Amino acid sequence: MESFDQNHIIYAPVTLDFVTVSVEFCSFLEKMEVTSRTEWIKTILRILPLLYVKATLLPSVELLDDEVSEIFVSEQDYMLISKQVASILGEEDVYLDVFVEDMKYSDRPVSSFVSEDIADIYQDIRNFVSVYQHGLEEAMISALNSCSENFRLYWGQKLVNVLRPLHTLVYKPIDDDQDLDQSIEKEDDSWV
Repeated sequence: MESFDQNHIIYAPVTLDFVTVSVEFCSFLEKMEVTSRTEWIKTILRILPLLYVKATLLPSVELLDDEVSEIFVSEQDYMLISKQVASILGEEDVYLDVFVEDMKYSDRPVSSFVSEDIADIYQDIRNFVSVYQHGLEEAMISALNSCSENFRLYWGQKLVNVLRPLHTLVYKPIDDDQDLDQSIEKEDDSWV
């Protein structure tokens, strides 16, 4: 009976909604078909909040054993995503992170990188999606548990942290001294 309940959880509508958004997130980062930095940022700003909301709705999963979820993302995959995001954001990749443990012991700001945080999120989400693509139910249960737990402890905070600098890049007010043409030109810069 417990196996039926677990299978129901991995195919529950809230879980499948999370899978759908996760696939969209991974696909977007892997394809990198966007033509401008502004378009890329606006798209990721639409996907990340959905990913966060869907992750908060994931059901609890109880593991029958201590099975560790499979890892599909290699260090090269991680670095590729991180470098691509860094090349899109350029000098805007760095932001000040106030939610880092080191911050309370530091008298200087702690810098973080949007590219690394997105690559961290990608790594966990891609591992989860890859397990679901294989369709092995026991592995799916373990992956769901792992992804949900990692969201609470790790990548959920990273996700909300990167929203702030990305939001600022799209919606920051134009300075009175700044030429409107420069602003438009900056938005249309190709990141390719």
